[in-house]
Amino acid sequence: MTAAATRHGRFGQPYMRFGAFLAPYSPLRGSLSVQLRRHIDLAIHMDRLGFDEIWFGEHHSCGLEIVPAPDVLLAAAAEQTTAIRLGTGVVSLPYHHPHITLDRLLQLDHQSKGRVIIGTGPGKLALDAYMMGVDTNVMRSRQAEAVQAMVALLDGQAVTMKTDWFEMNDARLQILPYSPDGIELAAASIVSPSGSVLCGTYGLSLLSLAAATPEGFDRLAANWEIYETTAAENGHVADRSGWRLVVPMFLADTEEEARAAVRGRILEIAKYIEKQYAKELDWARTADAAIEQFLSPEGYPGFGRAVIGTPAQAVEMIEGMIKQTGGFGTMLINSMDIMAWEHTQRSFELFALEVAPHFQGTNRGRMASDRYMADNVQWLGENLQRGVQTAMNNYYGDRQPTA
Repeated sequence: MTAAATRHGRFGQPYMRFGAFLAPYSPLRGSLSVQLRRHIDLAIHMDRLGFDEIWFGEHHSCGLEIVPAPDVLLAAAAEQTTAIRLGTGVVSLPYHHPHITLDRLLQLDHQSKGRVIIGTGPGKLALDAYMMGVDTNVMRSRQAEAVQAMVALLDGQAVTMKTDWFEMNDARLQILPYSPDGIELAAASIVSPSGSVLCGTYGLSLLSLAAATPEGFDRLAANWEIYETTAAENGHVADRSGWRLVVPMFLADTEEEARAAVRGRILEIAKYIEKQYAKELDWARTADAAIEQFLSPEGYPGFGRAVIGTPAQAVEMIEGMIKQTGGFGTMLINSMDIMAWEHTQRSFELFALEVAPHFQGTNRGRMASDRYMADNVQWLGENLQRGVQTAMNNYYGDRQPTA
């Protein structure tokens, strides 16, 4: 029997992982260099708290989404962390030659000793695509072509491939993944089945970015079924442990404190959404209205409903996600820079202290011990007292001290 076969989990329960997903969104009125440093600081803070993953996205315009090179930011975080996994959330494949993309991330995989997750997408911002001369109608097909090439390279193939936007001639990898088990690839899925089909076709992990939106939430089970079916058709195993859901959360000790923590900057996000949709939004006029909209069933367009409250409310939302999906592997907090640094730190501390243990089973042994003691406190106390009396008798014999 191998060592792996003899390992046992926490009472046989599935283990849920937790992390953060940062586009990231950073207020226009802030210092760019300080904001970038804060994202690295958050990775360090989360690593110390025992979070499993942190993801940084790629964007090139529109002001708030300020990381054009997620691998550079992750490399800085890798040098100051030890365990947290590092995901590109996501790298926009149509903007890069796939061999270069893969080479850069495999180098980072070695620098971080195998902690990289390659998250891929077609590109989110229309202005990014316009600036680079990429037709938005071909972005998803280009993503699929890039994934096809990357998977073939990772399978050890020499790839010759010519498309209308990149060419490979007997291309092969010089740097292989750090781990002998390879490197994890994931792809973004929003509402349509295209992400699920791509992931199932090439055996990628599924990253559900719109899990908290009404449409995305309603489609979770259906998109997983499409992924499962497509994976089976292409000889892959659909593993729920690789399924990630993204949900906005901002926690404090009380709901009032959470609202107060986001009130100063939440309009930055509301105004950003207003500009993207090119229309005035009634709830983007005041901070209180923006908070109420974020908490409503509809939430924010593209983000969905948020938790702005307590760890207990976070637990309730995650349990709803589990019920809706039938189970998934990782929940990623959609983190935005709308709280002061000390409040952001406290939010993640509360999650690590009070939310993660609820789902990871880390306190099951302690709780069982506590219950056993409570159920048997009488005879345990009597045994303890008898032990004390025995010790007294052994020492004093017939010369028992008087009170």
